[in-house]
Parts: sequence; structure tokens; C-alpha cells
Amino acid sequence: MKAIIIREWTDPQQFPLEEVPKPVPAPDEVLVKVHTAGIMFGDTLVATGKYQVRPAFPFTPGSECSGVVEAVGRNVKDYRPGDRVGALGFIGKSREDRRIIGSCREYVVCPERNLVKVPDGVDLEQAALFRGNMETSYFCLQEGRLKAGETLLVLGAGGGTGQAAVALGKLMGARVIASASSKDKRDIALAAGADIAIDSGAADWRDQVSAIVGEAGVDVIYDPVGGPQSERAFRTLGYGGRFLVVGFAAGEIPKLPLNLPLMKASSVIGTNMLRGWEAEPERIAANARHLMALFAEGKLKVPPITRRYPLADAAEAIRVVASGALPGRIVVSMGDGR
Repeated sequence: MKAIIIREWTDPQQFPLEEVPKPVPAPDEVLVKVHTAGIMFGDTLVATGKYQVRPAFPFTPGSECSGVVEAVGRNVKDYRPGDRVGALGFIGKSREDRRIIGSCREYVVCPERNLVKVPDGVDLEQAALFRGNMETSYFCLQEGRLKAGETLLVLGAGGGTGQAAVALGKLMGARVIASASSKDKRDIALAAGADIAIDSGAADWRDQVSAIVGEAGVDVIYDPVGGPQSERAFRTLGYGGRFLVVGFAAGEIPKLPLNLPLMKASSVIGTNMLRGWEAEPERIAANARHLMALFAEGKLKVPPITRRYPLADAAEAIRVVASGALPGRIVVSMGDGR
């Protein structure tokens, strides 16, 4: 079978396509024929050694895919050949095992805990884009204790996790303000359900937010961007507000003056789903099943697909996603599925 194999960190980063043996599932593993691999921004960080956890060499990039079960290990109980599934994440304890799904390959093997069944009627290509963003955003909003009637401000709202946070925030009954850098990205956020979308580059950005929320301020901020936007956004929080640290797509980890949380009586919450996966696996698994059911019911959607690449061009797909220039999602298509 063919797979992208990374054997060392290089500059510029190389993503060679190799012919490798087809994997055989261990007793507790499932072999999946990959249909579509979704490429998230986090995948580009992992692939270039810039993520907080570095997989052990050699590894295949990509943490999310959909496909069809081809074989199961003898201890596997919940999956059978022919099942349609979505796979996600690091395998085992991320910092110790340093293994990742590795979706940029024709077949993957992973434990049952990394899988969720894709209901009949759900398109496999769409399913490949669903889990990572939705489950991350849902976990983060749970950590932020978002309640119906509150105001949620989503930074980077045109990106994968940002769009998911917008959609979930509306489903949870919040008023959602989306902030994004281009009209195309703001349109994606509005299509996801945002009540209003504002230009993240506007000189009067903070004034615009203040005019929307008034003296009450923002209740919850979802920040997957980092950089200079973070402190500016934090200053819009109201009493008891919660600032969710999700990621640093801007490439800069902000330094927040600690007098701000004190003076505003607001809190900063780190929302690391990898840690949640290891500490509360039952909760994360229940979230996955719940969200997939909502997806099947049409209550949640994924962003539009901007480009599709064959496996041979997976390196270009990773570079395009890393640039952040395009709205919507990028996928690597492996072939036919059911």
C-alpha cells in the first residue's frame, strides 16, 4: 500500500510517498481502508514538528479520516468488517506512546477507542471532516460551561474548529459573534449560524464587539488563534467571563497580563482535548457518539470543501492548509467507499 512517511524533520519539510506493507491489526485493533483524510491546521503542526506532541519517527501525518473496516483483531467487540467509521487522534497516551492515526495512507490500524461508527446516509467524505473540529470545539465549550442565553465570541470563526464552535454555540442556545479575516470566512461563519460576523482586521474591532454586547460584556471567548488578538478579545469579557485557550494558529503564543483576569473577575481556561481523552475517555467517547448522531440528523454540518487532492499530492494539501489562505476544508481522497 502507499503512505506518506516522515522519517526526519527537514527544512523545507519533505513528505515522501512510499510503498509500505499493509498493516495487520493487533488483537485490540481495527484495520480501516481509508476513504478520505481530512487535513486540519493541527495536522500541519504535527507534520512539521511544531505541535506540543511530536510523534515518534517514522510516522504518517494526518489525525482524522473516514473509511470502511476491513479486518478486526480477535479482542475487538464493537466493530465488524464492512462497518463505516470515522477515526481520530493520537493513539494511547500521546506524550508517552507518540503514535497518531496517520490518515495519509491507504490503510490505517487503530484501537476501538479511536473510532466511531458513521451512520448510514452520512457521506464518508463529509464524515472525514467532522470529528476533529466538532469534538474539539464541543469539549472546549463544555469546559467553558457555555449556557443558553449567553454570548459566545468565536475568533478564527472561518477555520475548522471556529466554524464548529459557531455551530455548536448556536445549538447550545448562545448568541454567537464570529470574528474572521476575510469575507469568505465570515460567510462560512454566518452559514454555520453566527448571529453577526465582524472583520478581525478592523481598526475598531473592539468597539464593534462592545457595541454588540453592551456593558454586560462577552460571556465566553473561543480562541484558536492566539497572537495579538487574544488580549484585545479578553478585554471584551464581562463579569464571570471565560476565555478558552484552544490553539495558536497565528503562530504566536500571547502573554496575557494577569491583572486583566483579576480586574475583570474573569478566567482563562486551557482546553486540551488530548488531556481530556486520557483523563476522561468515557466522556470523550460519549461526546463522539452524541455529535455523530446530531450530524446524521442534519443538525450539524461541516464547512465546504475547497480542494481535493490525491494521496500523491498530500504534501501540497498540508502546505495549503498551513498557509491559512483558503476558506473551507482541504481533503485527501483515497478512493471509493460506501
